[in-house]
Amino acid sequence: MIKLISDLKTENLIKSLKEFSWEAAHIMIHYSQEIKNINNNSKLVKFKNNKEPVTIADLKVNRLIISRIKEKYPDIMWGFLSEENFKKDVDENLDYEWLWVFDPLDGTKDFIQGTGNYAMHLALNYRNKPFIGVVLIPSRDELWISNGETLSCENKSGIKKKITLSRKKNLREMTLVVSQNHKDKYLKNLLSKIPCKKIISMGSIGCKISSILRGESDLYLSLSDPQKGSPKDWDFAAPDAILKAAGGVITNLENEEIVYNKKNLDHGGLIIASNNKINHKFICNQLKVLIEKDNLIPFNY
Repeated sequence: MIKLISDLKTENLIKSLKEFSWEAAHIMIHYSQEIKNINNNSKLVKFKNNKEPVTIADLKVNRLIISRIKEKYPDIMWGFLSEENFKKDVDENLDYEWLWVFDPLDGTKDFIQGTGNYAMHLALNYRNKPFIGVVLIPSRDELWISNGETLSCENKSGIKKKITLSRKKNLREMTLVVSQNHKDKYLKNLLSKIPCKKIISMGSIGCKISSILRGESDLYLSLSDPQKGSPKDWDFAAPDAILKAAGGVITNLENEEIVYNKKNLDHGGLIIASNNKINHKFICNQLKVLIEKDNLIPFNY
């Protein structure tokens, strides 16, 4: 069993994270309503150098969570890796035993589009592996938190919600969930070959993983060309933590767990999340046969 820093108890940290998360939910819900007003769009939405949108909600939640953690635990020397603070061209020192990995608003395009499929991801990594994971989905009044061993889901009133991973093991029985806004020709081609029962699309990796935890889907695929931009640590760390605590798993096609805090933070190629860690290798092998038969992915996967 992993022991937290100093005399800090996991249950006390979890209690604090719940408080901070619902403060963040208030900000996200507020701006999700504001952004519907077309006249406010230019004030609330900006664009980064890579042309990706960022909203005032991203920035306010980023400031809120980091400041709350620092204020509550001023003497603990843990690090922070946040999407909104990370500078690609700056050589940052992220060599911390304990590192917060944070995406204040995953699914920004869906947030702008008003689909409700957006989430806050917050993970506390221990030696580059997710330990505590928080996925907040304000539109569903859901807060998923893993404590390193178990997973819970509750609403703002503290009422617990049911966690129901399906028991489906065969691709032909499974519902597959994929990105709403990041479908390239290679993913579309791969999806056309997978003999699953149903395919659904939505934004935010946290939302997709939570759909597996509710039993609404069974499998999630992320496919990206490493040369054209890929999901980063902050996209996967918190969803990884909550799915693993429930008995699922996220790996690459070779059934290898995600490696965090690599130099470029990228997770390109094919990433697979499923409802059952025991059956996961079988699913990876099925997909590998499909891919290699028709050379469906012409880059490193």
